[in-house]
Amino acid sequence: MTSKYAIILAAGQGTRMKSKLYKVLHPVCGKPMVDHVLTEIEKNNMDEIVTVVGHGAEMVEKTLGDRTKYALQAEQLGTGHAVLQAEKLLGDKDGMTLIACGDTPLFTAKTFEELFEYHKSKGAVATVLTAHAENPFGYGRIIRNEIGIVEKIVEQKDATAEEAAVKEINTGVYCFDNKELFAALHQIKNDNAQGEYYLPDVMEIFQKQGKVVAAYQMKNFEESMGVNDRIALSNATKVMRRRINENLMRQGVTLIDPDTTYIDIDVKVGSDTVIEPGVQLKGKTEIGADCYIGAHSEIIDSVIEDGVKVTSSYIEDAVMHKNSNIGPYSHLRPKAEIGENVHIGNFVEVKKATIGKNTKVGHLTYVGDATLGRDINVGCGTVFVNYDGINKHHTTVGDYSFIGSASNIIAPVNIADHAYVAAGSTITDDIDAHDMGIARGRQVNKKGYFDRYPVAEAARIAEEKAREEQEKN
Repeated sequence: MTSKYAIILAAGQGTRMKSKLYKVLHPVCGKPMVDHVLTEIEKNNMDEIVTVVGHGAEMVEKTLGDRTKYALQAEQLGTGHAVLQAEKLLGDKDGMTLIACGDTPLFTAKTFEELFEYHKSKGAVATVLTAHAENPFGYGRIIRNEIGIVEKIVEQKDATAEEAAVKEINTGVYCFDNKELFAALHQIKNDNAQGEYYLPDVMEIFQKQGKVVAAYQMKNFEESMGVNDRIALSNATKVMRRRINENLMRQGVTLIDPDTTYIDIDVKVGSDTVIEPGVQLKGKTEIGADCYIGAHSEIIDSVIEDGVKVTSSYIEDAVMHKNSNIGPYSHLRPKAEIGENVHIGNFVEVKKATIGKNTKVGHLTYVGDATLGRDINVGCGTVFVNYDGINKHHTTVGDYSFIGSASNIIAPVNIADHAYVAAGSTITDDIDAHDMGIARGRQVNKKGYFDRYPVAEAARIAEEKAREEQEKN
């Protein structure tokens, strides 16, 4: 079986991006461009992958980790020079070598597989992946002879008017006989407009040596889209988003308006889940089956189990168990865990808290650093006060308890099973089972005090206005 290698070119800084972040690390649908390229290459069961790094080498290596080996291109002298940096790692090996650029995130594993197979079937020493472009400006052109054999590849800046009119373009992806590639790289020269060593120049060298040079034209030009600036980044993201959304719909997910639904590449969604417009699903989020994700919700790195309903809420690094619901306008912060059949109502914030089965947290409440048991009712406007100015403290509330509205639970405190907190209380001590905690002053009515405050004058003016309106009618 022929060995398969790959070289990913990821050394360029990408000055046209106008960014502190190195070009290949700019994300497309939740994953850096170079990671997309590596992921699709990996699916072809490669024997070895080398990524050529230069600008931002440490950041690229941190992103890709040990999934690839690395070669450093310290000085940017062109694509041919970049590939040559991998010679120490691959130069003496027999097999086929795929070369791809780290700023082309739309290529698929299937296209790479087809290129390998075509290259092998033609017995070629080199095969270039080409595409038909209606507007080929900026791309290298594939120049064929009268019987269709590739003679050379000409860069835009070096093309004659006749060559520039050619619409078959070089996608920047190649397959080579590995040893032949490195032998030819030592023969290319830099006598061109850029003064660089171009990788495509090896094609002309092979031609002069009488070796077979092939070209495989892919069906979908869109895949070959390279990213050199923010406009191209946006265009690539649109293509990737459409690809992700169409794939999910084929798997049984309903997207009400795919054009306004934003789902990252690693997100998983179960069948019969309905996703409304404006939803953003990011990172490693997993959505179960039969869920309903309401308009403009944003869910990041979270697990949403089957049958959950999310209404216009923000969820980050949290878990919602089966048949729970949230919203509208609520916020699950990191390490929030919402149990089965739990109701989280509107304008509720939960952080680093576990909420047990069937518990209800209706509205306008903050639950932080707490463990709540099952079948608890938490009244409106309750605050779990967890911060003393220096440290965070924990609150535990037992099963079947009741927390009255407008209560402040001052951590650390333990409220037992079957305990009751009276509305409007500020609780600082533990409450035992079947006891009620009440912490508020007794009501005192001060006669005539209404008339001492500005509200009395405002009421008088309003009453006069009401009388005048009544008389007019």
